Amino acid sequence: MEIKEINNKQEWEEFLNQCSQKTFLHSWNWGEFNLSQGFKIWRFGAYESKRLLAIILVLKISARRGTFLFLPHGPVIIDGLSTVDKEKILQLLLIQLQEIVKEEKIDFIRIAPVWEKTNDDNNIFTNLNFRQAPIHMHPEVTWELSIAPPESEILSKMRKTTRYLIKQAQKNSDVEIIRSQNPNDLKHFWPVYKETAKRHNFVVFSENYLKNEFDIFGKDNQIELFLGKYKGQIVSVALFVFWQKTCFYHHSGSLSKFNKIPVSYLLQWEAIKEAKKRGCTSYNFWGIAPEIKTEQDAARSHHPWAGLSLFKMGFGGERKEYIKTQDLVISKKYWLNYIIEILRKKKRNL
Repeated sequence: MEIKEINNKQEWEEFLNQCSQKTFLHSWNWGEFNLSQGFKIWRFGAYESKRLLAIILVLKISARRGTFLFLPHGPVIIDGLSTVDKEKILQLLLIQLQEIVKEEKIDFIRIAPVWEKTNDDNNIFTNLNFRQAPIHMHPEVTWELSIAPPESEILSKMRKTTRYLIKQAQKNSDVEIIRSQNPNDLKHFWPVYKETAKRHNFVVFSENYLKNEFDIFGKDNQIELFLGKYKGQIVSVALFVFWQKTCFYHHSGSLSKFNKIPVSYLLQWEAIKEAKKRGCTSYNFWGIAPEIKTEQDAARSHHPWAGLSLFKMGFGGERKEYIKTQDLVISKKYWLNYIIEILRKKKRNL
């Protein structure tokens, strides 16, 4: 088995098409997007003879608190590979990264694997001297819905309240959902997104970040903006990524003043219908609160994401939990980063 760089988009994407445990954060275009943001990236493949077993996207993240290599929702490994082979791939990858660590003055390596949580896979990271990261950078617990069945069946499996609110919005002539692939329409997304961030105390991505993401994924018709209007005013917004038969609910926002108008419910339903038209069979609502496993949990929880989690779960689906984000300490500077991230987590009540 050996690790080699990959420079061919077709080879990369065709391999991913064979894998079940993946998200668009390991797509070719996510790498291109990070390049557009000024990050250094590396793309590797793990080969046995000529057979590709895994792909690995590596990003260099520089911050005052430390510089690290990050694997977003990766490595992505072909289905059916043994725990022994997974561990061997990571061992070889760490050897491959040694030169980059030295040249780029890296303080730690962070891996956010999109591997379903099992004791065997957790032990791989323990065996290789990783430790659990103080925070996560991408969802470790997601809510996912199969949209392969007919629309009528999807609706029937929703929470009664969710189904009712979709129907109420459909009947309301003042509610309108608009779809757009025009990057200029992001100007409508931004104000609603900012108000939502302020209300829920999260850090917004910049306008340039969102525009670059829209531009990169837009070239392959993989992204779309949905705008929900009430009496002509945009009150709900969402950005969706359509990639390899899955629709990802990525960025969103809503105006609290209009919470009693079910625009966001209809917006989601229209996105689900669009995903089905595009041939998607899965709908990924992205992250939910880690402690929440049922709608009852969400209703009782005081977690900052409890309300959003309940909203997502109401559409039906299932909870998916992945291995916690893992850090490999390289230098003592890691511990400064560790303390800062712990403090940030507490500040946000996460």
